[in-house]
Amino acid sequence: MITKENYKNDIKNYQPKPKLLKNCIKAFVVGGLICLIGQGLTVFYTEVFGFSEKAAGNPVVTTLILLSALLTGFGVYDKIGQFAGAGSAVPVTGFANSITSAALEHKSEGLVLGVASNMFKLAGSVIVFGTVSAYIVGMIRYLIEQFL
Repeated sequence: MITKENYKNDIKNYQPKPKLLKNCIKAFVVGGLICLIGQGLTVFYTEVFGFSEKAAGNPVVTTLILLSALLTGFGVYDKIGQFAGAGSAVPVTGFANSITSAALEHKSEGLVLGVASNMFKLAGSVIVFGTVSAYIVGMIRYLIEQFL
């Protein structure tokens, strides 16, 4: 008689072994390349347009969002994600990719009910989590400063 334990033990022999080191290296390299592009954009905006490093942050983030949305629209970012795994989920570009993917997936339902409503399903939870965690960290910092 086949039980759950026997089945789990039997299928372990047939499951592919994850290549953890190879996957970690690919994620590290691709994530690093995305960050390198961001640093290159920072240098570009400071040298060409005369921004300070702090002021260059906004156009750099905007450019990275635009690039990842365009790459998602052309289907390139999905291939990068399949290759790099978590390395392509660098916060700004990964978030822009997920928003653009949701918008493209539901475009057949129309602009308002399809794209606009489904695009922000993921964004809403991320914004709520970011706001709540920022509040908690801010309160902890405030309490530490008050009592120490």
